[in-house]
Amino acid sequence: MTSSSPPKKNPWSWRSQAFRGLVYQIVAAIVIGLMGWFLVHNTLENMRVRGIQSGFDFLTQPAGFDIGESLYPFDSSEHYWRAFLVGLTNTLRVAIVGIIITTVLGTLLGVGRFSRNALVRGLCSAYVEFFRNVPVLLQLLMWYLLFTEVLPMASEAWQVGSFYLSKGGLNFPIPVWAAGHAWAVGGGVAGLLLAWVYRRWVFARFEATGKLHSTFWVPVVIVVLMALLGWALGGAPTELNSPRRGEFAIEDGGALTPEFMAVLLGLSIYTAAFVAEVVRAGIQSVSRGQGEAAAALGLSKGQEMRLVMLPQALRVIIPPLTNQYLNLTKNSSLAVAIGYPDVVSIANTALNQTGRAVECIAIVMLVYLTTSLATSLLMNWYNERAAIQER
Repeated sequence: MTSSSPPKKNPWSWRSQAFRGLVYQIVAAIVIGLMGWFLVHNTLENMRVRGIQSGFDFLTQPAGFDIGESLYPFDSSEHYWRAFLVGLTNTLRVAIVGIIITTVLGTLLGVGRFSRNALVRGLCSAYVEFFRNVPVLLQLLMWYLLFTEVLPMASEAWQVGSFYLSKGGLNFPIPVWAAGHAWAVGGGVAGLLLAWVYRRWVFARFEATGKLHSTFWVPVVIVVLMALLGWALGGAPTELNSPRRGEFAIEDGGALTPEFMAVLLGLSIYTAAFVAEVVRAGIQSVSRGQGEAAAALGLSKGQEMRLVMLPQALRVIIPPLTNQYLNLTKNSSLAVAIGYPDVVSIANTALNQTGRAVECIAIVMLVYLTTSLATSLLMNWYNERAAIQER
């Protein structure tokens, strides 16, 4: 007696869960698309009835205003799109440098919460409880008032060597660009690659023999030596553009404005308090037996934290750490309150001059959406690399 095979299921039948899910998704996409079309059409129609101009053609018109702080030259005769580009670079400058400072400071504070020294533990705890419970906008205003009210005028600026600190900001010497500096940058990049190869060799040897070589100072020395080698091969330029005390301001050299320093310090110090708690929670999630095993192997407290506890805590630290990076980037929009020309400030000026409110707000939303998604993608990639691999 032959057994007949069960009848094949029809993938296009309503009884198929996959088919029903596909239909529901198509219906949801159509509904969302129709809602979006209705909102856009209704907005454009209302603007047309009221005689309000719309469109992004204003981006190719002269801006007609100056920007007080920019990484590259800008004047009022240039187009609006270039003004928005200046605002974008100012926003990214705060976000990128702030994330670096926040990561280093927050990690040190989080590790300091486990110090055997009661004073260190107390100071780290006091820092976290104070700065995370004061609104970030108040902290930005506090730093801005400190730089603009407490510091002396430019004629009486505090001077340390070729560095000047006054109400006008921090002025410092900068190198006069030459070919040797490009060689130095190339040497630094080559040094980073060599340092990466060295670290892989160190960890491979550690797993094979149990002997650990330096994973920090030696890579740093490699990068510095390669950069110096490139600088030397490029002619070893040493000319500097140093600031000097002028009649009304500090002239020449490089400068960090009080607005930039207030935004950078305010956001970094505020977000570092939350990062410290993320690091502390991640370390506490690691089993205490891991620390005891590290001590039994003869590792010092520093090696235990760096080689055993933190690597295992990363799987817990990285996801909430990504949220803090996103918060710092989005909180940079508060810089408009102290006059820092970020993308929100530029959009407000353009909106007041052109009346293109929808377009200017859309540009700001696109900027923060793009930066947030890029940050999330990068951190998700790093999270996969840092995940513990099961054997």
